Amino acid sequence: MATTADMRNGLILKLDGNLYSVVEFGQNKTARAAAKVWAKLKGVDNNRSIEHTWNSGDNIFPVRVEKRNYQFLYKDESGFNLMDNNTFEQIIINASMIERPELYKDGQECFVVFNTETEVPMGVELPPSVTLKVTYSEPGVKGDTATRATKAATVETGATVMVPLFVNADELIKIDSKTGAYVERVKS
Repeated sequence: MATTADMRNGLILKLDGNLYSVVEFGQNKTARAAAKVWAKLKGVDNNRSIEHTWNSGDNIFPVRVEKRNYQFLYKDESGFNLMDNNTFEQIIINASMIERPELYKDGQECFVVFNTETEVPMGVELPPSVTLKVTYSEPGVKGDTATRATKAATVETGATVMVPLFVNADELIKIDSKTGAYVERVKS
């Protein structure tokens, strides 16, 4: 049994029969009342986002999850087709369970999060950053770099990313998979 002292970002909790992931949490302490622990929760098995408050020391019900290495093969009308890197078994995941689906390219390595109690996939995540090739970008205007100006660039998956003016077509860039933001240019 876990308590609110065991709360951390990314923890999967069972609350009112649904599974939620902890996005952010903190404590409120007042002079006269007992401390409270609050958390912003994102639904794992539904698309709801909620906030919940517990008294400090209350029991919480974490769910044990396991991340497994998979490879993205292709997308079709049935969903995203993934292959287990160890057993070579293929599974189909609904697009709503995919985090940042616009950043997936054929052969991309990803992680499928499984509920270990039921062996049901709960979601798919990318590594912290992905490297993609810029397929189209307007040329930058010389001398316009003092204001940290950015421009739109289309990458090989079809996603549009805001990049600095010096990034051109046919260059490799690193993208943060959590935010979808440009990180750096990659030397090829």
